[in-house]
Amino acid sequence: MAGVTLFVSDLHLSGERPDITALFIDFLGREAAQADALYMLGDIFEYWIGDEAVNWPEYRPVIAALSALTRVGVPFYLMHGNRDFLMGAGLEKATGGKLLDDPTHVSLYGTDTLLMHGDSLCTRDTEYMQFRTMVRDPKWQKEFLARSVAERDAIARNYRELSKANGKMKPMDIMDVTPEAVEETLRAQQVRRLIHGHTHRPATHTLTIDGQPATRIVLGDWYEQGSVLRCTKQGCDLASIPLPTTM
Repeated sequence: MAGVTLFVSDLHLSGERPDITALFIDFLGREAAQADALYMLGDIFEYWIGDEAVNWPEYRPVIAALSALTRVGVPFYLMHGNRDFLMGAGLEKATGGKLLDDPTHVSLYGTDTLLMHGDSLCTRDTEYMQFRTMVRDPKWQKEFLARSVAERDAIARNYRELSKANGKMKPMDIMDVTPEAVEETLRAQQVRRLIHGHTHRPATHTLTIDGQPATRIVLGDWYEQGSVLRCTKQGCDLASIPLPTTM
């Protein structure tokens, strides 16, 4: 499948959903192994407490599959999400992948494209934005990583449950991107195509920025099926990967 670049996001891999982990590993070994590159735009893991997570039994098969991808010559890139913002050098070393800044510019077959996780665009969710500012602070991260593995695991699990509970109480539009934030970002970054995840609302949106056409592509999640964006010289196509009936 040379001539195609793949994008995924919001897999939320964990031991609680082994069928999705198996689907992703199969995707890596089959489709991704033949691609030009793979980009993973955040929330690959349900949560990530630091480099120790590389050796967790529930993540070890994924780490091995990602490492195998680099060994066959396919580069892959990771971006922090709101659940796995502590991915670091240990994961890069274990897999051969490369962590990207958020946002990052890439040239996709000649088209300048902006990559983001997407959570920074949800500015109407002020409670989450405050939380995001806190956990992205280097001082907070240093203090968190200084805690024991057990403490970090308990804190991360608590944050996850709070996030789930709060999400059920918030209006849907608050948890989606703010249109003005999207426009401001595209304008500031001087780009007319954006690919992001986070909202779990896969779609391709056509916009107009300063009289010029622009495109925002939203990746889907990996809860009931897989979601992948395939980009070629001809353009980008969102698709779903169904779970095999045998899983």
